[in-house]
This record gives sequence, C-alpha cells and structure tokens, in this order.
Amino acid sequence: MPILKNAKKALRQSVRRAAGNKLILDEIASLRRHFKVAMKEKKVEEAKKLALQLAVKMDKSVSKKILKQNTVARLKSRMMLAVNKAAK
Repeated sequence: MPILKNAKKALRQSVRRAAGNKLILDEIASLRRHFKVAMKEKKVEEAKKLALQLAVKMDKSVSKKILKQNTVARLKSRMMLAVNKAAK
C-alpha cells in the first residue's frame, strides 16, 4: 500500500480510471458481439448501423488512449470487409 499522500491519490485515480476504461471496453465488446450476431443472421442493414456505432466508439477510445490506434484500424478494417462482402 502507498505511504505518501500523493501515492495514495495516484492509486485512487488509477482505480477510478480503470473502472471507466473497463466500462468503455465492455461497451465495445458488447457492440462487437451484436455485430457478429447480425452478420451470422445475414442482417446486413443492422450490421452496417452497428459497424458505424462501433467505429465511433473505437475512435473515441483511441483518442482517450484506451485502445491502440493500429488495433482499432485492424478491427475496423475487418469489420468493414465483412459488411461489404455480405452486402454483395
């Protein structure tokens, strides 16, 4: 456990930030699951809407430094490839 006052504060901050980051990551994971279900059921229009929502959430997570830029770019690329392939 931290002894110094500033270390105690840093611990409190990191716990709060971790909880907020987990909430955002859980939302992204939930959207990804819904997207995969929509793709399996061949619901292309619903999948497109979910893909756009997911892209916005992931971009915000990059700006808040929760996810890395290349990770988000890879996921978005694969997601859009799947949507475009299903739309044909």
